[in-house]
Order: sequence, then C-alpha cells, then structure tokens
Amino acid sequence: MLPGLVTLVLYTGALIGLGYGADDLTGWATPFADDWGSLWQGLLRGFLTGLVFCFGLFLAVITFTAVTLLVGQPFYESLSEQVDRAEGGDVPESGLPLWRELWISARDSLRVLLRVAFYGILLFAAGFIPVVGQTVVPVIGFCVSGFFLAEELTAVALQRRGVEFKERLGRLRGRRMAALGFGVPLTLAFLVPFVAVLLMPGAVAGATLMARDLNGETAADDDGADAADEPPAGHPQAGFGAPGAPDGFATRGA
Repeated sequence: MLPGLVTLVLYTGALIGLGYGADDLTGWATPFADDWGSLWQGLLRGFLTGLVFCFGLFLAVITFTAVTLLVGQPFYESLSEQVDRAEGGDVPESGLPLWRELWISARDSLRVLLRVAFYGILLFAAGFIPVVGQTVVPVIGFCVSGFFLAEELTAVALQRRGVEFKERLGRLRGRRMAALGFGVPLTLAFLVPFVAVLLMPGAVAGATLMARDLNGETAADDDGADAADEPPAGHPQAGFGAPGAPDGFATRGA
C-alpha cells in the first residue's frame, strides 16, 4: 500500500495548494471583471474558482491510478508475478530494464489520459442537455472511467507478456462487460481517497487474473486440469455410462 499512500500525500498537498491559489488564478484570468460591481465580480470569480478546483479534483481522480502504478512499478510487478506464480505455469517476464518499463508505463498512461480527457470534454458538453445530462451522462462517464481504469490495471500483467497498448484495448473491447464489471466498481470506490490506497494491491492482483483470462491462460489451465482428471481409455469409469457398464451401453446412453 506504500505507493498509493505516497501518491495520496502528493495529491492532497497539490489540491490544498490549488485550493489556496485558485482565487489568484481566476483573478489573473479575468482582468476584464476588475471594474465590475462586487456582486457580479464575486459570482463570476467564485463560480470559476469552484470550476478550477473541480477540474483539479477530476484530474486527480483520473490520474491517481496511473501515477500510483508509476511510483510503485517494482512493487506491483512483484505482486503481479506472485499472482501468476500462485496460479501455476510460467511467470512471464518482459526482460526490459526498469527505466524502459517506467517509460512505457508513462507513455501508455498519457495515451489513456488523452482519451479520457477527450471523452470527458464530450460528456461535459452533453451534461447541459436537460434530464439526459443529469442521468445518462454520469452513468456513461463512470463506464468510460471504469473501462480505462481496467486497462491501466491489466497493463501491469499484459505488458510483461509483450501485449502492446492498442492490442490491450482491443482485447478489453472484446470483453467489454467484464472490463466494466471490474473497472466501474473500482472507479466508484477510488472516489474515496484512502479507500483507493487500501484497494490498490487487491486491484492489481485481480487485474492480473483478468489479464490471464484475456490472454487465454486461464482457459488453457482449466483444459489441462480437465484432461488430467479424465480417466484413461479402458478404465471402468471411462465414457458416460455407470461404473462398470459395457462400452456399448455407455455409448447408447450418451
């Protein structure tokens, strides 16, 4: 939980600083309102100050996971490898130096941020539509955030498997409901800062299991287990019939 705690402290300090400096920022950005009456000037700058702080809070929410994963890259890589090891089979390794993995993670996180910002602008504009903007748009917004949160978390395991960013998105689109079922509840939980710190290790572990499923590893392991449990040919329990039943009877019963 240490990387999440470090990130939380940094973000808390940044938001406190933004809270103190938002008034000066809006005053600097609206010099045309200097000559307005105190009422209208206060309403305008108060609204803009609140908007600036809300935008900073929005950025904090959508970037918290990416920054935490970047800060805790070695920790979460180790955690993801332990999950792979516990599930059995080979433990994939990227073979890349740490600085290269950090660069790839930062680059992919920026790609995610740009996509989320694009959808955020569209949804912000749609929010002014009566009724729809207050009901449907927030739901879509949480779905978008949940989908990309699932991408960021599964990237820890899929990047070790050499799966590139676009291919990761394609696999998640192919399992959209699973991605939303995993990402949306986490998005709602991550709105509570300290809860995000507590849940991050479990989220990375769960994302590793999901990455194995997206990569077809879980299905392969299950098939292998089924094959191992199947009785050999000629065994009394082979086929579909009752134990000890003749083969012909078993076939007709099937």
